[in-house]
Amino acid sequence: MTFNIDFNGTVVKHEYPKVGGQIPNAVNVLKKLSDKGHQLILFTMRSGKELDEAVKWFDDNEIKLFGKNTNPTQHTWTKSPKSYAHIMIDDSALGCPLTYEIGSERPYVDWFSVENMLQQRGLLQ
Repeated sequence: MTFNIDFNGTVVKHEYPKVGGQIPNAVNVLKKLSDKGHQLILFTMRSGKELDEAVKWFDDNEIKLFGKNTNPTQHTWTKSPKSYAHIMIDDSALGCPLTYEIGSERPYVDWFSVENMLQQRGLLQ
């Protein structure tokens, strides 16, 4: 399966334009998805230097990316700029499990709940 993965508030805490601190369990789950052969697309509003920093975060954490803000295969069947994926994990997605940290103005993705949801769907087995 193909996953669009947001960056700020999803894999790192909200500290834009800086790369925020790592959200607990994000690296673990993303590595499991990649190890199972799922394709991960970094799908973020970041561009230029800030996008490069996000890509470096994935590289530094040894998480393979299939694409950056686009699905590299979809040009064969559509001209749409929207990145195609089976599942999107984004802190602003309705229904995405969130967690709140004391002192933080915005919630971020609860990767422990995401991991449970993916296991229930058989995507991490």
